[in-house]
Amino acid sequence: MSIEAKLAELGLTLPNPPAVAGSYVPYVRTGNLLYVAGQISALNGVMTHVGQVGKEQTVEAAYESAKVCALNTLAVIKAATGSLDSIKQIVLVTGFVNAVSGFADSPAVINGASDLFGKVLGDAGKHARAAVAAAGLPKGSTVEIQVIVELKA
Repeated sequence: MSIEAKLAELGLTLPNPPAVAGSYVPYVRTGNLLYVAGQISALNGVMTHVGQVGKEQTVEAAYESAKVCALNTLAVIKAATGSLDSIKQIVLVTGFVNAVSGFADSPAVINGASDLFGKVLGDAGKHARAAVAAAGLPKGSTVEIQVIVELKA
């Protein structure tokens, strides 16, 4: 089953790849590695989750925000390679959670992205990870993730 068929089976739709919002490119490919720039919680240009966890957002809402970030990441991978089936392995996910001071549940939030990658990609979605709380993120996004992907040769 193709990865896009798996997305459809899960009731998920791939968004348009987000436009860049600064002096950077959406991805850089070197050899078989694809470095995807940070993806925030916006779908087709509309913010889905804004605000800090522990203030405007709950851990559960932030988990959903992380899923949006993962979908955006997949959209960028498809734009970069032409097919999600080019993914060999999600290597590293670095997750940032816009949270109040002292917030200690960033891993529970970033599980939203990790769980989505696992459901869609199976073993190829298993990855190393960091989950960090931050005092603020671009456009007030609740979550941002940055991903390194190994592509098939």
